[in-house]
Amino acid sequence: MSNRKWFGLLKNTAIAVTAAATMFGLASPALASPASEPPQTNVVGGTRAAQGEFPWMVRLSMGCGAALYSRQIVVTAAHCVSRTGANTSITATFGVVDLQSSAAVKIKSTYVHRSPTYDTATGGDWALIKLASPAPASIPLLPLAETKAYDNGTFDIIGWGAASEGGAQQRYLLKAKVNFVTDATCKAAGGSYADLIANAEICAGNIPNGGIDTCQGDSGGPMFRKDNAGAWVQVGIVSWGEGCARKGKPGVYTEVSTFAAAIKAAAAKL
Repeated sequence: MSNRKWFGLLKNTAIAVTAAATMFGLASPALASPASEPPQTNVVGGTRAAQGEFPWMVRLSMGCGAALYSRQIVVTAAHCVSRTGANTSITATFGVVDLQSSAAVKIKSTYVHRSPTYDTATGGDWALIKLASPAPASIPLLPLAETKAYDNGTFDIIGWGAASEGGAQQRYLLKAKVNFVTDATCKAAGGSYADLIANAEICAGNIPNGGIDTCQGDSGGPMFRKDNAGAWVQVGIVSWGEGCARKGKPGVYTEVSTFAAAIKAAAAKL
């Protein structure tokens, strides 16, 4: 959900998003609003993930997702952070599907690296957040796809984002599957999709029917699939789209294979 497209909707619902985050222990109590029981099943066509199913998934306190790249670095979207530099304001939550669980591991940030090519013709909606201490060794990492070999097929998406376009954030981690959409088909969706950066972005969704998608609050989270060895590999980062789960309007993700080398180099310097 970049500031080009979905981020506009995020700005318009910032108060609701902050209130929902407070319900789940992710925002200042001063901004709290009355809590209500969150939906238990579907979020944009998804179902609830099992505890431990995607252990490298991270929730960030600004209302974005991320994935554990190394013991002390998470990968998220550039549009989730404002700039490169020291930053101790972000809290990363690990190890749970229920954001209210007392078993959650929470670690503060120390530094943010924002892609220098973000919002340019080159694209690059990715960022790294360095943590103040390492994540527990029991939490596995999610490796990046370093070639385009896995930029096809069926992908998995997960997040604590809205259950519907403009809706509230969720308490429980939800999952869904989406199909690869070719660049030509994605561009043919019209509107903002005509400006798709083919070498930097990858599309996925249910073009004929809609109903399955990432949404506000899922930004920065991973899109992933199994590699030839049966291990999870990250192929995308939730970036933008026109609305959520609309028919003929797929989700657009940062193409991780394009930026894997740059991400690896930046991480080595943090």
